[in-house]
Amino acid sequence: MIYLSGFHAIEERIKSGRSCGPLLIAKPGPRAREIVALAGERKIPVNRVGTADLDHLAADHRGILLEVDEQLKQSSPDMSLEEFMTGLGDRKNALAVILDEITDPQNYGAILRSCDQFGVDLVVTRHRRIAKHAEVISKTSAGASAWVPQAETANLPRALEDLKEAGFWIYGADMKGEDVYKRDLKGRTAIVLGGEGTGISRLLKENCDAMIAIPSLGRIDSLNVSVAAGVIFYEVMRQRSGANTRM
Repeated sequence: MIYLSGFHAIEERIKSGRSCGPLLIAKPGPRAREIVALAGERKIPVNRVGTADLDHLAADHRGILLEVDEQLKQSSPDMSLEEFMTGLGDRKNALAVILDEITDPQNYGAILRSCDQFGVDLVVTRHRRIAKHAEVISKTSAGASAWVPQAETANLPRALEDLKEAGFWIYGADMKGEDVYKRDLKGRTAIVLGGEGTGISRLLKENCDAMIAIPSLGRIDSLNVSVAAGVIFYEVMRQRSGANTRM
């Protein structure tokens, strides 16, 4: 089983309507009692347990845990890339994010949080998130993992080709790229983010229309990938601020 421990992660998972529960509670404080009330409204079972029971399941439980069925978590992604593109219809603006081997679950979670904040429509990855990291991802994302649509594919280069056929411009984040604000990021746009320490793989770079970079005055080589993601997503939102992104 997977147990979510962060207040935000638990609350957002319950609000999302996805299957979960029971909620395990021991000596609840005010914040935990609010979540218990929410669980009651959503008809999620609440089990009173001892603190020692929660200690055995998660060291950072803060008096409350939400059980998520591991088999259900692994059953299927939120949607397929094909479903996403079909659902776009005539929308002129859309933002997809392709993650190329982001292996740190905390980075993954932080990226999802930025995706939620800046209106990313879909996150595409090559491999399924490792189930044992689901609680880390959910907690780091402050529950955003329950809301951001995610798809998985066995072939990321092919996914980029499919996005291009659907009218997306593909931009890879790379230190040697053009300053991000110089590119027109309105319309159907896909941003490719490379793995920690490795960057974007050669095949994906070859499928990008251009490479973009965040201008910097710092002495350190580059930003952490999750920080870079937030900056780039903000620039997309800034450019689109005068347009309806749901057109």
